[in-house]
Amino acid sequence: MANHKSSEKRYRQTIKREERNRYYRTRVKNVVKAVTSAKGKEEANEAFKKANRYLHSMVSKGILKKNTAARKVSRLAAFIAKIA
Repeated sequence: MANHKSSEKRYRQTIKREERNRYYRTRVKNVVKAVTSAKGKEEANEAFKKANRYLHSMVSKGILKKNTAARKVSRLAAFIAKIA
């Protein structure tokens, strides 16, 4: 365990940050999965709109990099385009 007040505080902050980031990363996986597991094109489009909005909000919060979100959105759009 930490010996200095500042390192104790940093430890507490790290725990909080890890927990928060774990939540966001899990939610990113879930919104992507909602699109890929949708039944039908309409349902997939609705899930895609939500996923797109959420992924870009993660960029503004600093959880994802801009290109990572763009790549995920692009792959989801390609997936939806394949659906007949």
